[in-house]
Amino acid sequence: MVPLKRRKVSSSGAGNTGNTGSESKFPQVVLFLLERKMGASRRVFLSQLGRKRGFTVEELFSERVTHVISENNSGDEVRTWLASQVEGRVRTPAHLLDISWYTESMSAGRPVEVLDRHKLQEQQTDEEDVVEFSVPSYGCQRRTTLDNHNAVLTDALSLLAEKAELSDEEGRGVAFRRAAAVLKALPKPVTSMTQLRGLPCLGGHSLRVIKDILENGTSSEVESTKQSERFNALKVLTGIFGVGVKTAGRWIRDGIHNLQQLQASGQTLNRAQRAGLEHYDDLNQPVSKAEADTIGEIVEEAVASVLPGAQISLIGGFRRGKLTGHDVDFLITHPEEGREVGLMPKIVSWLESQGFLLYQKTTRNSYLESEDGPARPSSNMDRFERCFSIFKLSEEERQGAKQTDTENTPEDAFTPEALSQVKDDGLERTKPAGHKPWRAVRVDLVVSPISQFAFALLGWTGSKLFERELRRWAGHEKAMSLSSHALYDNKQNKYLRATSEEEIFAHLGLEYIPPTERNA
Repeated sequence: MVPLKRRKVSSSGAGNTGNTGSESKFPQVVLFLLERKMGASRRVFLSQLGRKRGFTVEELFSERVTHVISENNSGDEVRTWLASQVEGRVRTPAHLLDISWYTESMSAGRPVEVLDRHKLQEQQTDEEDVVEFSVPSYGCQRRTTLDNHNAVLTDALSLLAEKAELSDEEGRGVAFRRAAAVLKALPKPVTSMTQLRGLPCLGGHSLRVIKDILENGTSSEVESTKQSERFNALKVLTGIFGVGVKTAGRWIRDGIHNLQQLQASGQTLNRAQRAGLEHYDDLNQPVSKAEADTIGEIVEEAVASVLPGAQISLIGGFRRGKLTGHDVDFLITHPEEGREVGLMPKIVSWLESQGFLLYQKTTRNSYLESEDGPARPSSNMDRFERCFSIFKLSEEERQGAKQTDTENTPEDAFTPEALSQVKDDGLERTKPAGHKPWRAVRVDLVVSPISQFAFALLGWTGSKLFERELRRWAGHEKAMSLSSHALYDNKQNKYLRATSEEEIFAHLGLEYIPPTERNA
């Protein structure tokens, strides 16, 4: 399969290689040979042959081209390729022709008459039959459930976003994430590039990836990324709890590409990284909703024992309806303002005394509205009292979670077809030799004052892109500053208080979207 290549487009033809060394015998005919499916070497040979015969053969596609010659492509494929060059703004050449016209012209030594048999076949599509989609520009205006009709396309764009993020190219990563979010919100599968006309956030790069998949079933760029040694090394190393992109990149420069090489390297690891390496397999295994609920019961018991009346909420992806996740997040508050101060060390002490913590790092609340003012940080990292931890979930507790999973799973989920799709969802599986009687789980605990609880709940529910879009909407459309602590109106120079997520959406002038529809 020849990768689809985006060639530089020239509006004037400057820089193109036409007839070098001789004048064109046929100045009204300007040819361009499409490399796609023809191959580079064959294209070079045929181009040289045409120039020797006195034809103008452009090296780069431009608006001067009158005849596009292709091999083994349909008219629809060529037209889509042309549209992708400058996102549809190039004039379509007069003729889209099969290679047979070119070879006959070469034999005749002149441009032969264009007959029907030379013309590329294009599917006659009634514009009225093409289902075009329409979605709002901001992700926080869209209702996005977990029912994704375009998973093949969004998975590809998400992988390229991950590649960009691991290469410290945040802007490119956000662009791919926004494009994927648009496709996730569509009510039906995308089958034609025509359906995407007018949709927001679909840049030229994303459109080329989508087109490649629609035409060829896969994206050459995505497949190349999957085979990239650096990409796979970054994924493995950043999969270690406590290891970021910069640390992983430094290790790769030192020749470290996997866990075994890291362990043998003698690198100095901090406490979090040592714990992450020790529990790597567990922490990279999905956590089931039932396991999250089991951990929630433990945390609830801890909170109740040190501060009766405190409230705990399961947040993150599980609140959005996901059945599995990478970690488990809980938000804790107390209905009486100030009672939550100093709560986290007490919770951590109780959990440690019961043997539930393999690792923990606690940070104090460093946010003071009166001192920090309305300016929000560039990232969405809040400053609540928080505990990053690794939980020790015993086999007995896991078995209870698995039983709950089984009881709550429909009977048709256990058909051979359904089971073939199961990867690792916490259901019963064969115990390997040396199986330990517990597993490690990443757990984040966050304590918020009741006055900031609605903002914290909204910020910690996600998805990450949905929250980014909320903040973008607030700043660009409403002249407001939104964080997980507060909402500030820059025009009125005052904070806008809220006791619920619904009130925050109302302040922002947005229709309320429930958590299960925030999976952008």
